[in-house]
Amino acid sequence: MKVVHVIEALGGGIYTYFKDLSHFMGQEDVTQQIETFIIYSAKRKEIIPENIRKEFSKNVTLIELDMEREFNPLKDLKATFQLRNLFLELKPDVIHLHSSKAGVIGRWAKFLTFKKIPVFYTPHGYAFLRLDISNKKRNFYKFVEQYTQKIFGGTTIACGDTEFEIAKSMGKSKLVRNGIDFPMISKKHISNKNEFLTFGIVGRITAQKNPKLFNEIALRYPNYRFIWIGDGELRNEITAKNVEITGWFHKTEDVYNWINKIDVFLQTSLWEGLPLAVLEAMALQKPIVAKNVIGNKDIVKNNVNGFLFDSIDELGTIFKTVENRHIELGKNSFLNCEQNFDMNKNFKVLTSIYLESALK
Repeated sequence: MKVVHVIEALGGGIYTYFKDLSHFMGQEDVTQQIETFIIYSAKRKEIIPENIRKEFSKNVTLIELDMEREFNPLKDLKATFQLRNLFLELKPDVIHLHSSKAGVIGRWAKFLTFKKIPVFYTPHGYAFLRLDISNKKRNFYKFVEQYTQKIFGGTTIACGDTEFEIAKSMGKSKLVRNGIDFPMISKKHISNKNEFLTFGIVGRITAQKNPKLFNEIALRYPNYRFIWIGDGELRNEITAKNVEITGWFHKTEDVYNWINKIDVFLQTSLWEGLPLAVLEAMALQKPIVAKNVIGNKDIVKNNVNGFLFDSIDELGTIFKTVENRHIELGKNSFLNCEQNFDMNKNFKVLTSIYLESALK
């Protein structure tokens, strides 16, 4: 059978997700059942387009298509018809759309083929949950999501438990959690002892990751050390002297090395889908202190593998607790990740969904 994936937001954690997906679907035993195509946009700032073909499996077919992140009627219409033509050419047995933009134009494109093809959609964090846009835009995105689902149907495959609850309120839904290559990453763990308790975050320094709050926390707790593993356009918002910004890395191995150097993963994001960087930190036995938002709260179990917080004022007590218990909490992170977020287990569930849909 042929499965065609469509993704506009190929950057950050979703880039890692698709790289992992390509290698799983590119395995010989999987390719005997499923032929995988990935239609993607390479316009996100944080990716190097030429690296995609180097880093993704050679056993999946990659097709680049120009798609815009924000709403653009003319360009979106053009992308819709190009996508429709690709569907007619490829003749997929299953279509799986990823991210809000692809979820909308992909269902329009499938409708215009006038073919009966099972369609799945994974939001990877609904666009209407973004807090870097106006209420008007959020309401518009929610309206589009609800009515696209109502008119064109399809099954939403949520990547996290809270996303699943939202998806169920709009239509037919399933849960297949995001995951990481747990067996591989967990072997990268190196024990480390810091002179001062060290907190770290991984990712692009953007509005979503909330560098202003990260910096505010560092200023309030000068006795602790903070590391931002990555870089980005808002690095000027990081002014605290006890924060180190590592810059970008060309090898994922370097990121794991830096995560090993921290004691606690501090996730300050304003919103998330299901953050892969947090899962990687869990596999490397780090407790998580995270803002109490969708995505984060699907991973963190309070007082088990870390803590969720709503206000910076809560962190004094939390930091004292993790300072005394970070090794214990980190081991619980490891067990939680192994049980729920192993991509090999979760991608097997996904392939079974594809195969079952083709039989109906």
